[in-house]
Amino acid sequence: MHHPADQPATSAPATSPTTRDALLERIAAALERLAPPAPSAPDMSVAEAFVWQPEGRRLAPVPHVNRVDMSLLCGIDNVRDQLLANTERFARGLPANNALLWGARGMGKSSLVKAVHAGVNAALGAKAGTLKLIEIHREDIESLPDLMGLLRAAPACRFIVFCDDLSFDAADTSYKSLKAVLEGGIEGRPENVILYATSNRRHLLPRDMMENERATAINPGEAIEEKVSLSDRFGLWLGFHRCSQDEYLAMVQGYVDHHKIPIAADALRREALEWATTRGSRSGRVAWQFIQDLAGRLAVTLSET
Repeated sequence: MHHPADQPATSAPATSPTTRDALLERIAAALERLAPPAPSAPDMSVAEAFVWQPEGRRLAPVPHVNRVDMSLLCGIDNVRDQLLANTERFARGLPANNALLWGARGMGKSSLVKAVHAGVNAALGAKAGTLKLIEIHREDIESLPDLMGLLRAAPACRFIVFCDDLSFDAADTSYKSLKAVLEGGIEGRPENVILYATSNRRHLLPRDMMENERATAINPGEAIEEKVSLSDRFGLWLGFHRCSQDEYLAMVQGYVDHHKIPIAADALRREALEWATTRGSRSGRVAWQFIQDLAGRLAVTLSET
């Protein structure tokens, strides 16, 4: 008596070469549909500034950059001159450093980057527009290598890649992408790209995090060396400090003169100081907020710079 298990296994029907090739073609077509489309080369002539959008690996043009004229940035003359000179050298194809602008809030760090970009482009004359400003958001830092690849393929332009309010928390590892682009990595930073970042922290990570790693590590120095070395890879450190009362009033006066706001000097001083007192601080941002309030009360339209 034979059991079903004793029956010889039936071999699967042979697949013909034609059927197999057709199946492979269908699989390849399905994979192509699933794969993201290759990014198209960006048209850099449409704008002087762009925002990096990592989801589609594209640069979104910014038709109008929100910035102030460099002459209105008071109390930061030294750092202004350093960043301007560094950017001019880069725009002319000469060696230049990545820059970290760090320090007090509201003292014009990001405003200076945008003003310097506009100033250098204006000074280039016939080459105006060849220096582009690319903003990358803090949360997109991990996509920085993709952006570098895109910019490396556009050698006709030079690019300032700008990240505003850059900092990292204890569990954040995205700083490694930035670190690799700044110095390391097999490809390194493209010759036509420079990185500018602003931060309230000199070392881009909170002090309590640094102290905690020192306290719990076997070798405290090595424990934070990797993260602290990130800020070391910015060759140019520019510090922004809280402004004095005279510097704050000079900022206010500069805005009043520029926008032709009709107000007596003694009234301007009194109101500006009262505004700073209610805010608990003096800075360029506080000065501008006061000017907006003042212009609104006096029915003055603030012209674009």
